[in-house]
Amino acid sequence: MNVLVIGGGGREHALVKALSRSEHTEQIHAVPGNSSMEKYAAVHSDINDSDIERIVALAIKENITWTVIGPEAPLTAGLADALEAADIKVFGPRKLEAQLESSKAFAKNIMIKYGIPTAEYQAFTNLIDATEYIKQQGAPIVIKKDGLAAGKGVAVAMTETEALDALKEMFVEGENKPVVIEEFLEGEEFSLMVLVNGDYILPFDIVAQDHKRAYDSDTGPNTGGMGAYAPVRHIGEDVIDEAINNIVKPTAEAMVKEGLDYFGVMYLGAIITKEGVKTIEFNARFGDPEAQILLELLESDFIDVLEAVKNQEPYELKFSRDSMLGVILASQGYPKTYEKGASVIIPERLEDEIFNSGLKHIEDERYETTGGRVMLVTGRGSTLEEAKKTAYKNTEQIKFNNEALFYRNDIGERGV
Repeated sequence: MNVLVIGGGGREHALVKALSRSEHTEQIHAVPGNSSMEKYAAVHSDINDSDIERIVALAIKENITWTVIGPEAPLTAGLADALEAADIKVFGPRKLEAQLESSKAFAKNIMIKYGIPTAEYQAFTNLIDATEYIKQQGAPIVIKKDGLAAGKGVAVAMTETEALDALKEMFVEGENKPVVIEEFLEGEEFSLMVLVNGDYILPFDIVAQDHKRAYDSDTGPNTGGMGAYAPVRHIGEDVIDEAINNIVKPTAEAMVKEGLDYFGVMYLGAIITKEGVKTIEFNARFGDPEAQILLELLESDFIDVLEAVKNQEPYELKFSRDSMLGVILASQGYPKTYEKGASVIIPERLEDEIFNSGLKHIEDERYETTGGRVMLVTGRGSTLEEAKKTAYKNTEQIKFNNEALFYRNDIGERGV
């Protein structure tokens, strides 16, 4: 069968690789894709990933059986709805269901209504009331902008001054989007990917741990993710079961009760608190960079997995027993202002160890940066320590101007 992947980052690079390993795949297409995907797929860089009309036309022309949507923006734009209407199987929730990610207020309302463990919160539509609330609550406190922000529209403010500064940034003049202010939850975070179809759920057997802050020791601003590893062996099955039974399953059932029909990935960002596992956030797609790690460890045929979820059939996911760790190289200045066009040399032998998030191939081993997060450099081994050592050894072999890129040196430290 012919398949189509929507998106052009590292997560989509991983999806294309996973689909290329399926015995059912004949031809893969990627929109807009990136230069690293050309090894596996026909890349349509002239089509934007939110250009619904052209994507549907391409899917019909190329006789696409399955479309897998990677990023959140096309989901929110209603791409899944349009593909479904054209009789093309699509893995990714429709616009209504994608509100679980696209509207923090929507997600919070669902959780509060159905008693799903999460932080206490208030939503505000004006700066004066929000400012007063923060002064009443004090710090630490969490401020989230409603809507899509690629993992960066969150401020974890440790002081009242930081909170008020973040608030001013998030209340943009002319916008009418709520800002959600949450209590600060303390504990260890983890990411759980669950494949959902209505009230049917198929959780990944292993969890990953992302590193959101820009700099070592979890300092600096929140980002889309600076690295990840899996499995997280020090988080036990009892914790994962609690997350599934108390959060994921009730959320899937709540969506059904609300008259919604969720089909796709339900990404749970969770935290282990003294009161038990609580929800930090839901995303309506695979996490990035967690997807790159988890999909590489997945040994099941990805098309078989999609068909099982589509048909709500029992299915046992199979993962490698290896550990895997990835380090994000990012443009200096990310997650705020950064420059593009920096030269990067990647040795050919590392091609299969790297997931392209923001790189353009120029010639031979030379690339140029095109985004904030540039690439995920991975390492694999029988232990996490071995995987970490390999990932950082690989990272050191990539050549670039020292001022152009940066990365964290402590990815996976908790697990080791």
